[in-house]
Amino acid sequence: MNERHKEILQLLQEQKEISVNLLSEHLGVSGVTIRQDLSQLETQGLVKRVHGGAVLNDTDDISTRLVFHYNQKITIARKAASMINDGETVLLEAGSTNAVLAKELTQKKGLTIVTPNVFIARELREYYDVSVILLGGVYQHQSESLIGTLTKLCIDHLNFHKAFIGVDGFTPAAGFTGKDMMRAEIIAYIVQKSPQVFVVTDSSKFGKMELTRYFGAEDVDYVVTDKRIPTKERAFLEQAGVKVVLA
Repeated sequence: MNERHKEILQLLQEQKEISVNLLSEHLGVSGVTIRQDLSQLETQGLVKRVHGGAVLNDTDDISTRLVFHYNQKITIARKAASMINDGETVLLEAGSTNAVLAKELTQKKGLTIVTPNVFIARELREYYDVSVILLGGVYQHQSESLIGTLTKLCIDHLNFHKAFIGVDGFTPAAGFTGKDMMRAEIIAYIVQKSPQVFVVTDSSKFGKMELTRYFGAEDVDYVVTDKRIPTKERAFLEQAGVKVVLA
């Protein structure tokens, strides 16, 4: 995927629908080139062509979501990794930022990573110095997460020092929210079990409310995000006792 494709996807995430003419003007290329770009992105399942433009495909697929705000996710993941010590056991729930974090953690020594997410486990398959525990459960095809009673039983039998959770939204009224109702129960269970809870997410998620409430600010110890977090949401979190760490 080239830089122009990434910029098209970023614009679509911000505006939901955008015309070929506007993309052509913004990116300084011809309409023919933009149509070719959109056709390639549609083939990859990232966008859907509509008359005169395109809309973003709404998906929980991690490999797709990795594209959005990728530079921020790398910065956030590196900051989060610096807060993890050699020899610890950490749980990475799911989400694109956690997928980037998983790769960053391969530089640590004696680390054990627990995850209910197949994508994250697969990202670590070539790193033999990292111990990986993949939780059991019912497999969600699109998100590649494992959910259900068996997943909770696995969590019950494990201890970990820190849990890292990805979210889709946060507002002071709704708390931390997400699009996936099926994962919500497992996320709440992880948060209840973990001695320390870290939210890792880029600043675009703040001020947004999604369908399902995952947990509240009172359940979180740290939020690791980028410097564009809105002042209102940051102040609310800090007043609630959450340590906001800027990457």
